[in-house]
Amino acid sequence: MSYEWTVYLSGEIHTDWREQIMSACKEQGLPMRFVSAVTNHGASDAAGDVLGEAPAGYMRDQQSSRVNAMRTKSLINQCDIAVIRFGDKYKQWNAAFDAGFCAALNKPYVTLHDEDIVHALKEVDAAAQGWAKNPEQVVDILRYVTGLPDANGTHAATIPL
Repeated sequence: MSYEWTVYLSGEIHTDWREQIMSACKEQGLPMRFVSAVTNHGASDAAGDVLGEAPAGYMRDQQSSRVNAMRTKSLINQCDIAVIRFGDKYKQWNAAFDAGFCAALNKPYVTLHDEDIVHALKEVDAAAQGWAKNPEQVVDILRYVTGLPDANGTHAATIPL
């Protein structure tokens, strides 16, 4: 029985980067289980509404962020590796927070972002184990850490876990 890696996918929710990584890993037979924060913006914003009506703005955001944090903290604590995506349209403070949480827990993570925000993310990238510019590079990293061979038959030494 081979080890199944749990990969936490964090960050930007407006593109299909998660699906690209998950489908490529599945196609290549990588032993991966993917988990993520809630990626439906409306559902995430309403996560705390089950606790009762809160005034719009700060109080509703606080109530929902605390409910969301139960999921996020649990999944990051349980993951083997995190991939943290920073997009170009919005400031993903939650992704930066997830990166800091990973760093504090000594959880390995890879950042995924374009070159034009390298300076803004210099501290986040400095604590990461890698910076990828596209989902394909992330898949290459995930393949390598599993010890499975690439298309050329090259692979990391497989160590029983």
